[in-house]
Amino acid sequence: MMDWTDRHCRAFHRVLTRCSLLYTEMLTADAVIHGERERLLGFDESEHPVALQLGGADPEKMAHAARIGARHGYDEINLNIGCPSDRVQSGRFGACLMREPELVARLWSATQEAAPDIPVTIKSRIGVDEQEPRDALFALVDAVAQAGCDTFIVHARKAWLKGVSPKDNRELPPLDYDLVRELKRMRPRLNIILNGGLHDLDHALDASAGLDGVMLGRAAYQNPALLLDVDARFYGEACASLSREAAVRGYLPYVARMLAQGVPLHAMTRHILGLFHAQPGGRRWRRVLSERGVRPGAGVEVIEAAIAEVTQAELSPVQ
Repeated sequence: MMDWTDRHCRAFHRVLTRCSLLYTEMLTADAVIHGERERLLGFDESEHPVALQLGGADPEKMAHAARIGARHGYDEINLNIGCPSDRVQSGRFGACLMREPELVARLWSATQEAAPDIPVTIKSRIGVDEQEPRDALFALVDAVAQAGCDTFIVHARKAWLKGVSPKDNRELPPLDYDLVRELKRMRPRLNIILNGGLHDLDHALDASAGLDGVMLGRAAYQNPALLLDVDARFYGEACASLSREAAVRGYLPYVARMLAQGVPLHAMTRHILGLFHAQPGGRRWRRVLSERGVRPGAGVEVIEAAIAEVTQAELSPVQ
């Protein structure tokens, strides 16, 4: 979710779900150590609980980045051993580390030692390239679990490291939810969380039967309204779900604060474009935000105008 789940996206998603753990986009250890920390790591207090996702292959650098993240107040550090992009591979981290479970164990140990007061978790694939998925997944999990890790988020696809784009790596390798469920059966003391190809809450609940949770990525970003029912369906919260309009209005105070700090409106509205996906007025909503949100000086009145377009379409649903 690089370049997607920034602080503005997470602030909006927190309006939709009070209980879910939110994740940052993946940041490299070098970026955290040497980059503009407030821009990369800053977040709104409303985002809690929120996890910092790190990528890297040097235990010392990962420890340094973890200490910085812990000082910033993150609730969890997640090590990404699943990203297949060429940029990630060139730095010898991400999915290529599926071939080096002992190194991953050292990375986890260094990170957890550096941030002892918060959990450090692993996000992985089930294998890469020619690896046999069951052997690769169990080898990785067992090595890191022996070091002390107890939570693994498993994207239930292999990754092809050569000749396949990151987009195709999310779609072409077949999903193997059964293997992830087998991992839980064989390692019951571990927390095993399912990721990959989950397109709505019904699918997520069905596919994760017997597991400890699910991670939603693109489905939640592209159709954020599905998060409106997460608290009730996954956490047993009795509160009534917000309407889409109420969710937008719940986001407006944050938008106003950020505008006052000089953040351009489109940096925030780009994350809410999909809220009215497949709803009356959805195209009008996107058009107003896309066309007016990028204008110099655009403010919350643009979002109010987009809401009005949806309301009008609901009253007379001719798009």
